[in-house]
Amino acid sequence: MHPLSTPLGEIIAAVSDTGLCALEYPRPERRRLLDARLRRWFPEAEVVEGATAAHEPIRTWLGLYFAGDAPPHDAIELDLRGTPFERSVWRELLRVRDGRTETYGGLARRLGRPTGARAVGLAVGRNPASIIVPCHRVVGAGGALTGYGGGLDRKRWLLAHEGVAIGAAPQRLAFEPAS
Repeated sequence: MHPLSTPLGEIIAAVSDTGLCALEYPRPERRRLLDARLRRWFPEAEVVEGATAAHEPIRTWLGLYFAGDAPPHDAIELDLRGTPFERSVWRELLRVRDGRTETYGGLARRLGRPTGARAVGLAVGRNPASIIVPCHRVVGAGGALTGYGGGLDRKRWLLAHEGVAIGAAPQRLAFEPAS
């Protein structure tokens, strides 16, 4: 695992031999979730701290994204492990393009589960690859901003960065330091 610098503070990137398996904010509750996820889905893996060559495409992708370019999501090899339903939700998230939002109910309908907004919300909350798998683009019914693992300030910033008009975009935000 390796922390990468972004305009929103550090974000931890974890890679397997196959690809990116986690991109997570280092908030204490998110770090606990990340550690539990790695133990569950990568039980034989040894967690090693530090940068590897596999982190470079992620650093490049994030650099392009934060510079205002729209890097293709398929430029990063992903090794996202979860339940079949979670993986179906994450694949659907990849279809929500920059500058657009989708509701939990809309995602549920697109997945053929018209009453499954709550289950979709849980799967979105378990997205292991924040920003690259754009869970920040999911909003509540009527466009209300709802939970985000990095906090609503980051979600608001990301959406404003992508040109989504959600209230007045703050010009400067302060985030907690990495732990």
